[in-house]
Amino acid sequence: MASAAPPAGQTKGQSGTRTANADLGAWLAVAAGTLGALMATLDISIVNSALPTIQGEIGATGTEGAWVATAYLVAEIIIIPLSAWLERLLGLRRFLLIAVTLFTGFSVLCGISTTLNMMIIGRVGQGFTGGAMIPTAQTIIAQRLPPHQQSIGTAMFGLVATLGPLLGPLVGGWLAENVSWHYAFFLNVPISALLIVLLVVGLPDQKAKLHLIRQADWFGIAGLALGMGGLTVFLEEGSREEWFASPLIQKMAIMSVIGFLLLAYGQATAARPVIKLRLLLDRQFGSVALMGVALGVVLYGTSYAIPQFLAAIADYNALQSGKVVLLSGIPSLLMMPLVPFLVRKLDIRIAVALGMGIMGLSAYMETGLTLESSGGDFTDSQLMRGVGQILGMLFLSQAVVQSVPAEDAGDASGLFNAMRNMGGSFALAGISILQQSRVWLHSRRLEETLNANAPAVQDYVTGMGRAVGNPDAGMRLLGQQIQGQALVMTYNDIFFAMSLVTIAVIPLVLFLRPLPRNASLAAAH
Repeated sequence: MASAAPPAGQTKGQSGTRTANADLGAWLAVAAGTLGALMATLDISIVNSALPTIQGEIGATGTEGAWVATAYLVAEIIIIPLSAWLERLLGLRRFLLIAVTLFTGFSVLCGISTTLNMMIIGRVGQGFTGGAMIPTAQTIIAQRLPPHQQSIGTAMFGLVATLGPLLGPLVGGWLAENVSWHYAFFLNVPISALLIVLLVVGLPDQKAKLHLIRQADWFGIAGLALGMGGLTVFLEEGSREEWFASPLIQKMAIMSVIGFLLLAYGQATAARPVIKLRLLLDRQFGSVALMGVALGVVLYGTSYAIPQFLAAIADYNALQSGKVVLLSGIPSLLMMPLVPFLVRKLDIRIAVALGMGIMGLSAYMETGLTLESSGGDFTDSQLMRGVGQILGMLFLSQAVVQSVPAEDAGDASGLFNAMRNMGGSFALAGISILQQSRVWLHSRRLEETLNANAPAVQDYVTGMGRAVGNPDAGMRLLGQQIQGQALVMTYNDIFFAMSLVTIAVIPLVLFLRPLPRNASLAAAH
């Protein structure tokens, strides 16, 4: 005889016991976690399209302006592995309330910044506190929702995590063009106020466990901060400072070495290391982590490079650039309802190879840019990138959880997220290096093809001078054309490098194991 249907508001678990549906408080907590993750992921890229305007107002050069984006990512890399320990130390609600309050304060600091140093301090603070809200959102879903409803929370989080970085340039661009770039940061104030209310209502208070301070992997924490911070400065500033000829670069190199040695010491001696690097020794997880780095290179690299190109070459404003970046979110949004079906039916090796291949091809399609290129030239590649992104991010996130023991799932997720952000940080540093070195190289090569005494060159220069009514302006205009062509060629090199990185990791899919048929949907960021 068929078993009786469970009462309204309840469902039957696999063991036959009845599992109650989540109450209103639980869903308010999930809404709070999702809203916090949206705010944090939005602020990763909210400055990208408005960056040319911000640079002008705070007196930063193009290469220095990259720090406005990089500072946030580096701080996230450091805080994400620490989030689980801080949550246990302070209690989830108290930890999030502190993070949201500080995030608001640092957002205001960014909004009132008048110098590059002031902006970088604010962005580092945003990264530390905003990064804490991303993994804790997944914790809320796991703790506050019953198993049969966690897929709903996971889908909400997945949608937010995917669209946040894509909406950032559009929101920031609209505010920069219609209000002021300052409000790209002030926007966080009312959102944070709502988030605080949801946290207070939806999450129960938990007793702090301050004794855990004594058990912390302080060597690992210090090493992670010094190592990643020093390495990022080393990469960002090395080319401009002529590498080891600069005392700053020498100090950053020493700081990085000391940091990574401290991190290694913490790995060997701490009862619970700040980040379990030994997980990288697992064949499957190590492969997933390396592909996560490549994923970050393309995701964050293209969302930074495209607005910069359009502003410099096509004279796009921040809003126009933001609309181009958002195009890649359309396929992700349309494919999101298919996520459960894809996870069950599509082999992970095929899915990841296809996703990374599409992303690599989309970057390669952007290697043929010219001085006449505009936003329309990015339409096809951006739409393709959206398809590749949802396949790559979705299935790699599933592989993270399935490739390690259950007790290491939290550490693996934090390490994977940190590796992906590290890829983004490397991409921004690489873009800065290529902009400095390749523009100079291409300019010299173009100049070498021109003989100043050649009649054709003389006629061309004279003709340009006459066209603008100033015979002496011809040579200056020719120099501007050479610089413009060199800049376009440099961006072609940048997109080609991102394409190579993505294609190079595709063979790693051979180390992945198929997902179990009954695998639960893991949240992705």
